[in-house]
Amino acid sequence: MIGSGVVLRTRSWIVLCLGFLTVGAPAALAADCPGHPDALGTSRTLVVDPREHPRIGTMQYRETLPLKDHEVVLTFDDGPLPKYSNQVLKMLDDECIKATFFIIGSQAKANPEGVRKLVAAGHTVGTHSMNHPLTFDRMPAEKFEPEINGGIEWTSAAMTDPSKLAPFFRIPGLMRAEGVENYLISRGIQVWSADFPADDWRHVSSDRVYQLAIQRLEAKGKGILLLHDIQARTVAALPKIIRDLKARGYRIVHVVPATPERPATPTTPVEWLLHPPTETVPIARWPSVPSFVFTQTRTLPAPALADLNAQTGHQPLLPRRTKGQLDVASALPVPGRALFAIPEGSVEVLLSTTLSRRAAARLAMAAETPHAARGKTAKGKIARLQGRHIAHAAAAAPKPAAPAKSATPRSTRVATSAKKRA
Repeated sequence: MIGSGVVLRTRSWIVLCLGFLTVGAPAALAADCPGHPDALGTSRTLVVDPREHPRIGTMQYRETLPLKDHEVVLTFDDGPLPKYSNQVLKMLDDECIKATFFIIGSQAKANPEGVRKLVAAGHTVGTHSMNHPLTFDRMPAEKFEPEINGGIEWTSAAMTDPSKLAPFFRIPGLMRAEGVENYLISRGIQVWSADFPADDWRHVSSDRVYQLAIQRLEAKGKGILLLHDIQARTVAALPKIIRDLKARGYRIVHVVPATPERPATPTTPVEWLLHPPTETVPIARWPSVPSFVFTQTRTLPAPALADLNAQTGHQPLLPRRTKGQLDVASALPVPGRALFAIPEGSVEVLLSTTLSRRAAARLAMAAETPHAARGKTAKGKIARLQGRHIAHAAAAAPKPAAPAKSATPRSTRVATSAKKRA
């Protein structure tokens, strides 16, 4: 706000305006825009901490500014260029709109007065490299660092108060690279992308710029709009964009960096998502199964009293035998592999066969017969089943070598046959 006196408001704040210096100016509303009662104004000021949320803008990143529905942040790149930047500045001033400008170092060097006008009007000023190269995504550190630092040095040098420079940076052409982002973040500089552009750097008409800005804003409902204050088409489209923002009920938000005297606006992590998930939306991906790590210990811990859901206060009620077992060793040996080995051909293996299981079932049924009259029959059946079981076991077992025939049995058969003939 520009003036030479003291203006008292009926609200809970006072604005002191001397020359072009504004002290403690709150967010401008339509009713607070002198000479323009129907102005769009600035609904609120959002204070952000670059270190807490270092990357913003859903065109490239997961997070964006914590805006409410129908809130918009206007941003302008590549200036200042007096021929067009001064016209943009005038339109914003007439509507009491505060925006964010990303300055090119070479432009600030050629036109420092343009940078000072932005600061005096209360806009936020960030940087956009020294020369706007479109190769940040493949630059080595020895090249992108001078580009970043040069833009910061010349932009701050153009300001009467260098502390007014915001630690905000937008990579030229949005040509992001991990090395560039890590370098900026290490210096406490927030990397800005956008939520939607208006394509005003392309060779399109001003009407097309206006249409794209409104259509894309309507599709997302809120967000950061990317424009350029060095284009004639942007100057022609901006009045229509502002007119539609007012007609559609959108509100302008001014973004400033946090300082020790100005803490960040309280927010929750979910507010930094453009469209936070709700409980009515099903999860599209199941969580991954965790990887378990098995130790190579040779002992297993013995079960403690707590594992049995027994409370310490109830120990006297336990049986005497249980009390005596409380003094067992704290670890038990791991069972050896030989404990579970069953030799081939053993009775256990034979019993595991299908035929043996059936024989065992018959034995059990015969043993459970209740009638005494069938005792002998049952015993006979049991004897026969046991005989069959032993025969099957003998057949499965390896057969010993047949013994040599003796002479005695043969002589007996000969004697018998002689008696029959006699």
